[in-house]
Amino acid sequence: MDDGLNNNEKKNKLVRASKMHTVHWLIVLLSVILTFSAWYYSQSQQSQKLEIQFEREAEKVVHLVKERMTLYENVLWGGVAYIDAVETDITYKQWSTYSNSLQIDINYPGINGFGVIHNIQPENVDSYLQKQHQQRPNYQMHPSHSHHEFWPITFVEPLDSNQQAIGLDIAFENNRYSSIKKARDSGDALLTAPIILVQDDKQSPGFLFYTPFYKEGAKPKTLEQRRELIEGVTYAPFIMEKLMKGILEKSNKYVSFQIWDGTDLLFDDHLNDDAIKIDKSPLFNQKIETDLYGRTWTFLIQSNISFRQNTTLNQSSVILIGGLIIDGFLLILFLFLTKANRQALKYAEKMTAELKEKTKHLEKSNIDLEKSNNDLEQFSYVASHDLKSPLNAIEQLASWIEEDCEEVLPEESKEHLALLRQRSKRMLKLLDDLLDYSRLNLTTASNDKVNLAEKAQDILSLLESNDNFSCLVPDIEINIPQLPFEIVLRNLISNSIKHHDKPTGQITIHYAKKDNFHEISLEDDGPGIPKAFHDKAMEMFQTLQSRDKVEGSGMGLAMIKRIVVHYNGSVNIISDGKRGTKINILWPMNSQPD
Repeated sequence: MDDGLNNNEKKNKLVRASKMHTVHWLIVLLSVILTFSAWYYSQSQQSQKLEIQFEREAEKVVHLVKERMTLYENVLWGGVAYIDAVETDITYKQWSTYSNSLQIDINYPGINGFGVIHNIQPENVDSYLQKQHQQRPNYQMHPSHSHHEFWPITFVEPLDSNQQAIGLDIAFENNRYSSIKKARDSGDALLTAPIILVQDDKQSPGFLFYTPFYKEGAKPKTLEQRRELIEGVTYAPFIMEKLMKGILEKSNKYVSFQIWDGTDLLFDDHLNDDAIKIDKSPLFNQKIETDLYGRTWTFLIQSNISFRQNTTLNQSSVILIGGLIIDGFLLILFLFLTKANRQALKYAEKMTAELKEKTKHLEKSNIDLEKSNNDLEQFSYVASHDLKSPLNAIEQLASWIEEDCEEVLPEESKEHLALLRQRSKRMLKLLDDLLDYSRLNLTTASNDKVNLAEKAQDILSLLESNDNFSCLVPDIEINIPQLPFEIVLRNLISNSIKHHDKPTGQITIHYAKKDNFHEISLEDDGPGIPKAFHDKAMEMFQTLQSRDKVEGSGMGLAMIKRIVVHYNGSVNIISDGKRGTKINILWPMNSQPD
């Protein structure tokens, strides 16, 4: 009666195991959450990289402008140095020769000209004009104004494109005049506010760049001295559109921008560069203000279509798709396992019914009984084989994702993938051991001569970590069934190495004759087994350590016990639970199985 109740209880457990439970759905749900978390993290990291790339492109624009303006400043100060080096007042011919030697159009793209503006007091106007007329009879100062001093453009090269600027008295217009006075008073290079150049037919925004020079050469120390000794400025006129085309290349351009001086728009490449494709909803925007020679220029920079097209989030999409595929395979695995359990239960019930029927005719049909046993063995093989295929696929998929996403996956996700692969390999090992156990040949075997020392060394050489463990074995020959005994000895040595808590260890095998038994004992110096677990250790699927620490199916001692008991022997464990374990085997010398 009790056996019947126990069988019904076991059957009910199998029935429950053949259904999807909350824990299965929870695992799938957590896996999906982990996939989306990894995808979100990857997308966030990728977005940060894109933002850094955009900021680098934006800073590059500002840097190029500032770098080019510094180059032009050096040209203007070079002109000041040349003027100071000429002992007399510089002539038109001298300035023209010097300017042409610089090859401005070739070496300084973007600059509209290079010239000299003199400061002329009212009492010196006639002598100034007389001196200019000696080389240029048509030279005239224009336009008229009401200020008490004059700042006419004396020279400017190249002459052809700047003819209208010759003789222009820049004191006529406030932006030009106020900036040149600031340059005079500070002694520094300065820019004007936005102006329209007289030589620009398009009437587009531009500005002038001044560098002052004084009588007696060096910059005077005081403001009064600078105002008294000012002689003039070297200057360069700029048309903003021409300047920016000289600074920036169209190729590999991923940002568009505007440049403002206060409320005045200096440049807008949306209007000036047809090659730029404006992004109506840019990924990034940035505002950069920079002080530039007395003016504050504001750069409004945004990413364009080229930036969007050349920067994608493919990596995060791969993670999402790959993760969802794994989640799908995980769900399929659970469904497959539950279906396999149902099929196994159904098949077991069918086989049980057949066995019951055949048991009634056992005396007449021993051949049929043997066939049933073979069928069961074949079932174990097929079930194990069919279960291994999806496990191999999952382990392979995890490996591919780990390789493809190594640079973007967070460390936690890498650990989860490694754990998934480790668990898959463990289940494969469990299925292999289960298959070996189910197909273990326990038929009658005759005694063979076996050298105990040679057999132990052969087994040790085939095991991992064998170089780190030594094995002391008596060099004797015994009569014992060779194949079953080899399986027992191999599992004993393997367990001692596998469950050792140190990288090296000592294994000792003892042999003695006891009555009509071979007494074979294997003793190691690894961790002990508490007495309360001696019986449990020899049950199937039992390990005394975490499966994440020890790779094993928990079937080694169970297989040993099954073989030894089949040959009417016995196995027992001797250990104090602290250090060292001894497995003692009594194997009958006649080796006659039941």
